Amino acid sequence: MLPVRCFTCGKVIANSWEDYKRRVDQGEAPAAVLDDLGISRYCCRRMILAHVELIDVVAPYQ
Repeated sequence: MLPVRCFTCGKVIANSWEDYKRRVDQGEAPAAVLDDLGISRYCCRRMILAHVELIDVVAPYQ
């Protein structure tokens, strides 16, 4: 699960995750998608680019 806010600046970024994931899976460049979504700060870009979906890995062990 992506954090709701950027750890560094506090900008809300979780609302952009699904659009980002869908567009990158369709073949668009990640940098272009982030620019289009209005995520310009490098700290926020880091939050999205470095995110790894672990919920599917952890969920079976509940």
